[in-house]
Amino acid sequence: MVWTNSKDSALRERAQAVIPNGMYGHQSVMLLPDDYPQFFERAQGAHLWDVDGNRYIDFMCGYGPNLFGYAHAEIDQAYFDRAKLGDTMTGPGEVMVQLAEAMTAQVTHADWAMFCKNGTDATTMAMMIARNHTKKSTIVLAKGAYHGAAPWCTPLKNGTTASDRANQIFYDYNDVESLEAAVRAAGGDLAAIFAAPIKHDTFIDQELPDPAYARRARELCDEHGALLIVDDVRAGFRLARDCSWALVDVKPDLSTWGKAIANGHPISALLGSDVARAAAATIYVTGSYWFSAAPMAASLATLKLVSGTDYLERTIALGERLRAGLDESATRHGFALRQTGPAQLPLIMFDDDPTSAKGYLWNNALLKRGVYFHPWHNMFICAAMTQADIDHTLTAADDAFKVVKQAGPLEPVAKLEFLHRMVEA
Repeated sequence: MVWTNSKDSALRERAQAVIPNGMYGHQSVMLLPDDYPQFFERAQGAHLWDVDGNRYIDFMCGYGPNLFGYAHAEIDQAYFDRAKLGDTMTGPGEVMVQLAEAMTAQVTHADWAMFCKNGTDATTMAMMIARNHTKKSTIVLAKGAYHGAAPWCTPLKNGTTASDRANQIFYDYNDVESLEAAVRAAGGDLAAIFAAPIKHDTFIDQELPDPAYARRARELCDEHGALLIVDDVRAGFRLARDCSWALVDVKPDLSTWGKAIANGHPISALLGSDVARAAAATIYVTGSYWFSAAPMAASLATLKLVSGTDYLERTIALGERLRAGLDESATRHGFALRQTGPAQLPLIMFDDDPTSAKGYLWNNALLKRGVYFHPWHNMFICAAMTQADIDHTLTAADDAFKVVKQAGPLEPVAKLEFLHRMVEA
């Protein structure tokens, strides 16, 4: 099938008339290579079809929710069966209690659970609970970390005020001295330390947590009576069958979850230890759809697969196969890649590519060959992927390296000039 984007282009033009900027948020392709499709028709397993019928092996997995495969029969059946009985009702179903029991059984630090819809909901609740528990205001966060899109944490400050960002102090991820300095700056007002499970900021290399940094974050919270919050929305159940910081043997007081916990059905969660139970019980948070039963049933089915299958080991193995194959191919064509983060959450960028020109051309060439990669955001391996999918990706990547090599010197990516100016400054 010849790649085309005529339907997508027409939809973009229609969207411009009725949606601000044609699209918004992380689903906008405004900063991606020009040919990237904005609209999709269907998805199955590890594959995605855009509105023009082009088929891709999807390494974005819906920006993370797809863990076991799109349209997973068992998970979706649980959703549909529950929806037939009742979904958004005047009160929750029994399934809410069942899911809370299952989540607290699965995650070792958790004694209770609250459910919502978006990662932003969960991180905002965590902040409120920490402030309610400590009766203090200051939160300490890593520079560049993403914790959602509410006024207190959105990466783009347009439409926010200085007061929205009050009582925040920032530190460098994995830097113990920087973390300690931020805590000192908080003085006697420290409510919480926020930590991402790994450093997964956009446009820069990922980092695994240094155990010494994670332990020190725990110690500082204990010393100051503050709460440690691990934001596991993006990485939850992709690094471990427990909270991701179980890998460094550090238990948070609160952890936030979303994306993959129901394999794409709309639900997120806040899990907490008993130390924060009273504070959680005395804040007011709610939402019209937070108590919907069908996504909770889907989450229960997902948890059964988390605990009862080898999905984690398979996604790691597939990610390692991809990483090794890409390194071999890149070297053969005279390029060097920076592949950072866990193998199952890969971020892939070119060395010696300060303006992202090589990365953009390479990713665009991959797209035309049926592989959906992202040039500056971490990607995801899902359990529905196969060795054949990885092998197809490596073949496509080899061809894409040839395209970049034949192109010679490249102009900077104009749409990313703002970023390069920021880096230079």
